[in-house]
Amino acid sequence: MKYLVVGLGNPGSQYDHTRHNVGFDVLNKLADEMDAPFKVDRLCEKTEIKYKGRTLILIKPTTYMNLSGKAVQYWLQKEKIPIERLLVISDDLALPFGKLRLKSKGSDGGHNGLKDIQYVLQTKTYCRLRFGIGSEYSKGQQSNFVLGKWSSEELEKLEERLEVCIEFIKSFATIGVNLTMSALNGK
Repeated sequence: MKYLVVGLGNPGSQYDHTRHNVGFDVLNKLADEMDAPFKVDRLCEKTEIKYKGRTLILIKPTTYMNLSGKAVQYWLQKEKIPIERLLVISDDLALPFGKLRLKSKGSDGGHNGLKDIQYVLQTKTYCRLRFGIGSEYSKGQQSNFVLGKWSSEELEKLEERLEVCIEFIKSFATIGVNLTMSALNGK
């Protein structure tokens, strides 16, 4: 059984380890732990891992955040993966730093990557794991905050939060979205 796990972010070293690229950071950590290096492929960097009889195809779109839907749609179709086995990982300003929330559907919440995926797939019904980045910025500074590097306090807690994200991914692929939401939302 195949799953498509998409980490949202922007390509380019200037965006590495920024709040907006936390989706990339989650997948990088999982790929490192599974010794599965990413390779450039169509519209993304891609790798595959095996976990408990499942194949997880991990992609980091190289289309920039606001065109993420193109890569998601391409890989869903190419790998013949139903939308129920899609998981998108994104940053979320509406959640406090480190809070994780898995949902099986919902709005884009103003997130350009989710907005484009919703537009291209023509549905709000796909699973997304939102990683809270907080909203500790001054008026008019949202873009700088989102594209900014983690603070030293956030960095201290980041590794543990990334590990919990990996738990979410593995659980999603083995016991499904509903049981994973019950078990891990709020952790």
